[in-house]
Amino acid sequence: MEHLNDSLSLIWGHLDFHINFVVTDYTDYFLVGKVRDADVITQMQNAWNNFVKTGQVWATLVGMIIGYLFKSLTSYG
Repeated sequence: MEHLNDSLSLIWGHLDFHINFVVTDYTDYFLVGKVRDADVITQMQNAWNNFVKTGQVWATLVGMIIGYLFKSLTSYG
């Protein structure tokens, strides 16, 4: 069980919550996530501000325009 917990912590270590496995009397395994920060609106605002600040929003818009033009030029009809 420790090996599984260690493997998952390596895989999911960058996420914003901890993963714990709890073994009951019936030897069933339940995945229990503990949320550290439940302020979802602030997290979304911070993610959007970072998306704009790093210029990714402009790269997304340019990519969508170029993709639409490419689709229009290569499709028949």
